[in-house]
Amino acid sequence: MWRPEARIAGRDAAAVFGALGDPTRLGLLAKLSDGQARSIVALSADGRVTRQAITKHLEVLEQAGLVSRARVGRESRYSFRPEPVAQARAYLDQVSAQWDEALERLRALVEE
Repeated sequence: MWRPEARIAGRDAAAVFGALGDPTRLGLLAKLSDGQARSIVALSADGRVTRQAITKHLEVLEQAGLVSRARVGRESRYSFRPEPVAQARAYLDQVSAQWDEALERLRALVEE
């Protein structure tokens, strides 16, 4: 049975999944997942992606709640926030459980 709370969590999860749907953003999260806050300059140090592109990707990650930004002097430093990933995983676990229940009902019906 589809529960209304799953729909609300699903909207939140969709933002997280959308943000994670880009290889550059996944790479940024991988860099930030060590717990160290980094500036845009540090995140673009390898030169593969421009600072402007990094900024745009970080905005998407921030809107999804996956990173937080703190001003340190004249620069912004970004940190990974694991809570939205845990919430998205919980949502997937809930959807998976619902599918398991539906498949079990189908199996029971077929075996009758």
